[in-house]
Amino acid sequence: MPFQIIRQDITKMQADAIVNAANTALQMGGGVCGAIFNAAGAQKMQTACDKLAPIQPGEAVVTPGFALPAKYVIHAVGPVYSPVELERCRELLRSAYTESLKLAKKHRCKSIAFPLISSGIYGYPKAEALEVAKQAIEAFLDEYEMEAYLAVFDKSAFVLSETLLGEVESYIDQHYVDAHQPKNRNLLGVESEALAYAAPSMPLPMMAPSAALDDLMERLDEPFSDTLLKLIDAKGKTDVEVYKRANIDRKLFSKIRKGHGYTPRKPTILALAIALELTLPETDDLLERAGYALSQASKFDVIVEYFIVNGRYDIFEINEVLFQYDQPLLGV
Repeated sequence: MPFQIIRQDITKMQADAIVNAANTALQMGGGVCGAIFNAAGAQKMQTACDKLAPIQPGEAVVTPGFALPAKYVIHAVGPVYSPVELERCRELLRSAYTESLKLAKKHRCKSIAFPLISSGIYGYPKAEALEVAKQAIEAFLDEYEMEAYLAVFDKSAFVLSETLLGEVESYIDQHYVDAHQPKNRNLLGVESEALAYAAPSMPLPMMAPSAALDDLMERLDEPFSDTLLKLIDAKGKTDVEVYKRANIDRKLFSKIRKGHGYTPRKPTILALAIALELTLPETDDLLERAGYALSQASKFDVIVEYFIVNGRYDIFEINEVLFQYDQPLLGV
C-alpha cells in the first residue's frame, strides 16, 4: 500500500530506502541514527557521510545502505523544536520529508521507510511531528507512485482525540460480540433472499417468482470488478481518485479493475468503500460481491463500521484508530 504506519525496527525493513534522522554534521548519533549506522557498518557509513557533510535542517542527502537490507540510506535533518518558531519548525520538518521523497524518486526507489524525524532529542512533540509527517508524505503520494512507511516503536505518537476514541469505544461496547460467545452467523443478504424463495410464506413483493429468481441469479453472477466500476461512475469519481483515497497502489487497483477472477482481500474492499464514501448498506452489498460480510464478532469490522455509519471517510484517521487497537489496517 502507498502509505502505512507500522511498528517495526527500521534497520530490518526491506524498503529500497530508509531515512536516517540525522544531525547537520552527519555524525553517528544515538537512537535511530546510531542503530542505522551500526546496522550498516559504522565506519563505512561515517566515511560516506563525511563526504556530504554538513547539511542544514530541512535538507537530505543519500548514501549506500552498505550492510542494511535497504539499498539506500537517506539522511534527513529535521529542526530542533522551538514553540516560539512553530511555523518555521513545521516548514523545516515538512521539507525534511519532502526532500527525502524527492531523493528516493531520483534514485528510482519504489519504497521508502521513515522514522518520526525530530521527535527524539530534537524535542518535537510526537503528535505534532506525526501530523507533519502524514501531511508531507500524503501530499507527495498524490503526485507520485511510491510505497511509504512510517516506522514507530510504540503508540505514544498517536495522541488521538479523546472524543473520537471515546465514541469508538462506546460503539464497540454496543456492537462488538465476543467471538467466544456462541451465536448464529448473520446471513448474507443474498442468502436471506435465497431462503425467501424457498419459503412460500415469505414471497418477495412486486415480483413474480421466476423474475425475482432471475434477478437474484443475475446479481450473484456479476463480477466484483463490474460492481466496483458501476459504483465509481455512480459516485462521480475517477479511478485515480479512488485508489489514492483507498490508499492502495495503481497496480493493485488495475488488477482489481480487470477482474479475471481476482478477488481482493476484505481490508482492500473496505478501503475502496471508504474511498467511494459508501453507506453501510452499499458497503454490505460490495462485500457480498466478493463473498465477505461485516461481523459483530470482529473488532476490526465494528471499528470500520463506526466510521461508515458516522460518515467519516478519512482512511488515515481510520487506520490510526485501527493501529491503536492492534487491528489490521485498511488498504492491504
